[in-house]
Amino acid sequence: MSTDADIDPGRFTVEHVNVRGFQQAYVRVNTGGVPLLCVHGWPESKRIFWKVVEPLAAAGFEVIVPDLRGFGDSELGPDGFHDVTSHALDLYALVHDHLGHESVVLLGGDLGGPIIQDLALRHPDWVDRMVLFNSPLPYLKDRMAAIPGTRAARESADYFVRQGSDPDGLAAEMTTPEQRQRYIATFYTSRFWAHPGSFDGQDVLDFHTAPFRDAAHLRAGFGAYESAFDPTKRAGPSMHGPNARTPTLILHGTSDHVMYPAFDRMAAEVFAHHVGPFLLRDCGHFVPWEAPHALVSGTTSFCSDLLRAPTERSAPAPG
Repeated sequence: MSTDADIDPGRFTVEHVNVRGFQQAYVRVNTGGVPLLCVHGWPESKRIFWKVVEPLAAAGFEVIVPDLRGFGDSELGPDGFHDVTSHALDLYALVHDHLGHESVVLLGGDLGGPIIQDLALRHPDWVDRMVLFNSPLPYLKDRMAAIPGTRAARESADYFVRQGSDPDGLAAEMTTPEQRQRYIATFYTSRFWAHPGSFDGQDVLDFHTAPFRDAAHLRAGFGAYESAFDPTKRAGPSMHGPNARTPTLILHGTSDHVMYPAFDRMAAEVFAHHVGPFLLRDCGHFVPWEAPHALVSGTTSFCSDLLRAPTERSAPAPG
């Protein structure tokens, strides 16, 4: 059930900063709390976190929710790159260099998942821990070969191939804001990424899809897929592999028809120091919107020691 506040674009004050050559938009609530960086995926914007910002802030987090470059209220990347590496470099510049945080908790899924995984491997001393859900993962053949369900459903691959291999052609087919918005709406409805009923109501769909009405932003959103097919679309190598260091809470919305059915078991192999995995009932791909209470309570419990003593960070025990 969504309230009017949940779908109010003006619910939170949006700030802008230029730290890497473009205006990046972000929301920050409860300055001075434990820094928690919430990273959205595709086809999302910072609005996917609207239900959890206030409860996470009330729990003691300084909740930082940006729009990635080329998404929402952020400008496009000035160098033309919209890949995982670019997003990771942007977010480090935002949270470490601009906001001045010497440590951070990371939370994300979908495209946000590879981004926070990159940050944890790129800056292991900076990242206290991670909360990860419904995300692409490195395929560790020696550990995962015997796990059933390690490939995404074949019927969901059409969008991935088209957005990655023919992004300009696909974008050109959508000539009006309404066409672009309808295309994005399918990922919340008919493609069965979400649990049935999670995005019922045109007002809810409009809230999440409106940021993609702009042609340039829609095209930029294809950048992560494009970079998977074309190495020249990558700003640099991404950090993507097993993580034996960062304590990670693993959540899995099991109604997801786009991510691996075995996401939970696969993630447990990638992150040596994990808590969970916890399976979320009646929840699909969009965990912050579909299971906000579970995400808030899980994140709060996972970070309870940091929240009790935010100025005295001790190394967390392995999960």
